[in-house]
Amino acid sequence: MVSSAPSTTAPRNGITPFTTKLQAPLTKQPITTLQINLGRRCNLACTHCHVEAGPKRTEELSPEVCDQLIEIIRRFPQIETVDLTGGAPEMNYGFRPLAEAARQAGKAVIVRSNLTIFFEPGFEDLPEYFAQHQLRVVASMPCYLEDNVDKQRGAGVYSSSIRALQKLNELGYGEDPALLLDLVYNPQVPRTEKFSLTPDQQKLQQDYKAYLEDHFGIVFNHLFTITNLPIGRVKQYLAAKSLYWPYVQFLEANHNGGTVANLMCRNQLSIDYLGNIYDCDFNQMEHLASKMPNGTALTVAHLLEAGSLDVLEEIQTRPYCYGCTAGSGSSCGGALV
Repeated sequence: MVSSAPSTTAPRNGITPFTTKLQAPLTKQPITTLQINLGRRCNLACTHCHVEAGPKRTEELSPEVCDQLIEIIRRFPQIETVDLTGGAPEMNYGFRPLAEAARQAGKAVIVRSNLTIFFEPGFEDLPEYFAQHQLRVVASMPCYLEDNVDKQRGAGVYSSSIRALQKLNELGYGEDPALLLDLVYNPQVPRTEKFSLTPDQQKLQQDYKAYLEDHFGIVFNHLFTITNLPIGRVKQYLAAKSLYWPYVQFLEANHNGGTVANLMCRNQLSIDYLGNIYDCDFNQMEHLASKMPNGTALTVAHLLEAGSLDVLEEIQTRPYCYGCTAGSGSSCGGALV
């Protein structure tokens, strides 16, 4: 087994090291989810994007790594879910081969879509493709009001997203049990020290459902509330406003130990477009790779050679991990408690 040793860094700016707060290392459980970041290419450049994706980014999956991932998907029956993200995952190499291989192997497939990709040249067939392969759509919708969405994601994004959701509804998404449609809320990036936690997920879901159905006839399954972690563009903005450490202190002050058992990093491997392995998507964006005993980065090729997905014992942690345990908790599947 490989140990991804937790950080033993001394407290900085009053922040308690995460594993000290837990009073024990954070440990892996059997892996059931592969989250694959297919690349940084995206048709949007959202202010809250921790991946720092955008139209000018060119990094994406290689054919070699794609083939290795398909082999892993086929070889390990313990994998229940293949979670495809980006960038806009649909724009990056390997999206369709991986989605189809996973579905053929009986895995659930999540596509984290920005919805506006449906209206880019060459991607107009995506709604029908999603429905044909019964892909679960998890779509960014940081507010149900137009002004807030366009401020975070760009002018016109809200109206495009509404049209995309209506198209998915026409195909049965949100009503057919095999066609799940979930939305993701994240708050605006803090601009002052008046920080706040994400609202109650169930209450906000009710508000979203009522507004979108009343105004646009849109239905969906679940709303996920996700905290803005202080990494990527959010970290850059907070640092420029001298808010980075105050925000981390706020997150630590609201740490909820009841969320720890459900942290997504515990049963998930995060994989980048180069085939490197991480405990989670956030560690991936901070270049905190999982390590072999000799200190080299753990890769998809190493998993195939080992014949096991369960090669990591401990999860590497950093102060931004408090973003996942603050309040009701936050993960790619929303609140944890």
